[in-house]
Amino acid sequence: MKKIHVIVATGMWGQDALRYRRHRLADFLQKQPDTREVIWVCPTPDSQPTGFSILKNGVCQYVVQDLLPNRMFRFGRFVDLFYRLKLRTLLSKLFSMSGQSEFYLWYTCPEFPLLSELFPWDKVVYDCSDLWAAPIGGRVSPAYLMREWVVSRAEQRIINRADLIFCTSDYLHEQVMKKVQIDKCSRIFTMENGVEYDLFTGNKQALNVLPENFSGTVLGYIGGIKPKLDFRLIRAAAAKKKDWLFLFVGPDGTGQDPAFHELLYEKNVLWIGSVPPAEVPEYMNLVDIGIMPYKPSPYNQAVFPLKLFEFLAAGKPAVGVNLPSTQKYNEEGVYASLATDDPDVFVRECQQMEQLENHEDLQSRRRDRARAKDWDAIFDEMLDRVAGDSEYETITSAGSMR
Repeated sequence: MKKIHVIVATGMWGQDALRYRRHRLADFLQKQPDTREVIWVCPTPDSQPTGFSILKNGVCQYVVQDLLPNRMFRFGRFVDLFYRLKLRTLLSKLFSMSGQSEFYLWYTCPEFPLLSELFPWDKVVYDCSDLWAAPIGGRVSPAYLMREWVVSRAEQRIINRADLIFCTSDYLHEQVMKKVQIDKCSRIFTMENGVEYDLFTGNKQALNVLPENFSGTVLGYIGGIKPKLDFRLIRAAAAKKKDWLFLFVGPDGTGQDPAFHELLYEKNVLWIGSVPPAEVPEYMNLVDIGIMPYKPSPYNQAVFPLKLFEFLAAGKPAVGVNLPSTQKYNEEGVYASLATDDPDVFVRECQQMEQLENHEDLQSRRRDRARAKDWDAIFDEMLDRVAGDSEYETITSAGSMR
C-alpha cells in the first residue's frame, strides 16, 4: 500500500532560503517508490493564502496562519485552541483517502501537537533536532520562561504519542530519555545530521566574492546567522589576525543583534547575505577553514551542526566552538572541537589547521569522514527502523492473541 507522509515543519518551504534536515527528509520521502504524497504542514506569521499548494518539487504544502503576525503570538502554534480549526481542511483530505494508503506523521518540531490525536496514524515519528524549549541566544527572560513552559508541554505530548523518536545528538537523546517511560527507551535512536556528499566534491568557486587581489586564508561560516553564534569571539579573532578574511554566507536571523553588526565593522569580515542552496558548494570552495563558532548555552549543547560534514566533504578542515556533540569527531588536521571561547585558543587552532589544510592524505581523510554520513544512508536507516518497528508490533500483536 502506498504511503502518505505528513511532515510538521517550523515554517514554509522557502523560508530563509535555507535547506534544513527536514527539507532533505521531505525530498527523500518524496522520491521513495512507495510514497503516494508528502504533505508539508507549516505555520506562517504572514498574511497570505493558507491551505494547500504544490511546490516545484512535488511536495504538497499546507499553510496554517498564526494568530497574529507579531512574533509574540507564535505561542499559538503550541496551544490547541489557536490552530485546531485551521487543520480541518488537512484532516478532511486525509480522511477522504483513508483505507487507500498508510499514513505517517513526522514531527520535526513540537508544533501542532494535537494533530497526532486527530487522525488514526499508522505511525507517528518525532525527529528531534533541537532543544526547542531553550532560548537560542542563551538569554533567559520572563517571556522565555513562559515560552519554555508552553513548548515543553507540547513536546511532551508528542514524545508520549510517538512510536519512534530520532535525535540528532547524544545530548538530545539523553534529554528525551528522561521524558519517556522505560518501555519506550528502546525506540529512541541517535541519528546525526549528514551531507549530500556528491554536491560538495566539485571544484567550482563562486565569482566576485573575495576582495580583489586577496590571497590570504579564508575562514568561512555558511548557514543561518543567528543569536546562537559567538560574534564577539570572531571579532576578537579578526582583530588579532588582520591577514585572514572571515567570510559569512547566509541570511541575517539575529533580530538586529548589535554584536553581529559590530562584527561587520572589522575590515577583514565579509558578509554577503543569503545564496541559493544549490550554490552553497561554490562558496564552500572559497573557504580554507570552516568555522562554527557557537556560544556556550544549553541550546548549543544539543546542536549538531549541518555544516560539519559539508566542510569535510569539500575537503576543508573545520573548527567548532562550544559544540560538545561534535567532540567525538576530533582529529588532527580534520576537525577540532573547542570547549572555550578564548580567542587566543581559537586563533591558535585555526593556525594549526591552516598549516595542514592542503595535505592530500588529510583531505582524503576529511572526505572519507563525510562520505560515511551521506543523507540517503541516514534516511534509509531511519525508514528501516520505522519499518522494523511495524514488524515488531505485528509480531507482538500476534503473540498476544495466542
